[in-house]
Amino acid sequence: MPDRSAEIHAATKAFILQEFLPGEDPSELTNGTPLLSGGVLDSISTVKLVGFLEDTYGIEFAAHEISEDHLDTLDRLTALVTAKLGSA
Repeated sequence: MPDRSAEIHAATKAFILQEFLPGEDPSELTNGTPLLSGGVLDSISTVKLVGFLEDTYGIEFAAHEISEDHLDTLDRLTALVTAKLGSA
């Protein structure tokens, strides 16, 4: 993972742990933990996470990107944000 991807990954994981999984063991949130399909994120928390990523990285998500295909794991989230920053 390049440096930028590692930073995005770490910040996203920290946000999810702080906002949606307070008190949980950080090692339980792995790169492949299903966030949407596993019930970690609901619609409101997904909007909150997208807002955090948009504000933090100065990007915008298209409506079709706010889906399980793009947001279901830390790896998918990191890849999407990294790609958006690369094309910005």
